[in-house]
Amino acid sequence: MVVISDILVQAIQMALVLLLAPLLTGFIRKIKARLVRRKGASILQPYRDLLRLLRKEVVLADNASWLFRVTPYVTFAATWVAAALVPTFATGLLFNWTADLIAIVALLGSGRFFLALAGMDVGTSFGGIGSSREVMIAALAEPAMLLIIFCMALVAGSTQLSTVADFMGSSNVGLRVSLGMALVALIMVALAENARIPVDNPATHLELTMVHEAMVLEYSGRHLAMIEFGAFLKLLLYISLIACVFFPWKIALFGAGPLAYAIGAGAYIIKISVAGFLLAMFETATAKMRVFRVPQFLGAALMLGLLGTLLLFVSRSF
Repeated sequence: MVVISDILVQAIQMALVLLLAPLLTGFIRKIKARLVRRKGASILQPYRDLLRLLRKEVVLADNASWLFRVTPYVTFAATWVAAALVPTFATGLLFNWTADLIAIVALLGSGRFFLALAGMDVGTSFGGIGSSREVMIAALAEPAMLLIIFCMALVAGSTQLSTVADFMGSSNVGLRVSLGMALVALIMVALAENARIPVDNPATHLELTMVHEAMVLEYSGRHLAMIEFGAFLKLLLYISLIACVFFPWKIALFGAGPLAYAIGAGAYIIKISVAGFLLAMFETATAKMRVFRVPQFLGAALMLGLLGTLLLFVSRSF
């Protein structure tokens, strides 16, 4: 009976991220529209877009290989698994023993690897430009992310997310300069990894500025739906990660019961709503930077992660 309830809670966690990911994107778009005094589309519009794409026929280039066909599914599956491993409303769930920060980075990296290869598969110029820019961003974002993980692991004593969340929620943490640096660096990496302003603009289709959109320009139908859904999940993953590690309030402990799980789910929805609102405000007030300035932006995140880690080596009280 205990095993069945654990499986049920884990299934709810996996379904919750699937359900909330398009809703979060729709909420951010709605807030951005309201901030510039437009009515904007409904917050349910991403669901309608996904359904519309799923009903459309897939158009493939004559020279597209098997890699081009399987990449949308591989990317979606890797991102969904990674998003489902991040504790949202409870820690210590059935599969949380696999929720290691380094494993999550590896899952996201594998999805990006396939997507970059698929962008070059059909041989178009836009696909090549998008893939090269995506790899350039990843070459700086992934080392920064690993340094942030080392910083958090030195504080919590583990890279396992449930352990990190439990430790961050205890009174032993206190205010630390290193964690402040790690938080700022993680936000910068999240903006870059999700193709958000100021690194990229998810709504642009200008060939000289596109990064992610250029890479997936040849996809259509259900293939594009999988890629778009994966992008929604990735944004939710990073916001969930920030909420889980740096704002772990009201996350239920393992076996705490249905009431604690419900309170944890309510707190989680409030956290991602606040994060979505702040992201919409930031993107409305910020312009997209030129592509050659992105390494400077991510270099700052890399240095913040490195400084945070070095401070912890000097003294654990930092």
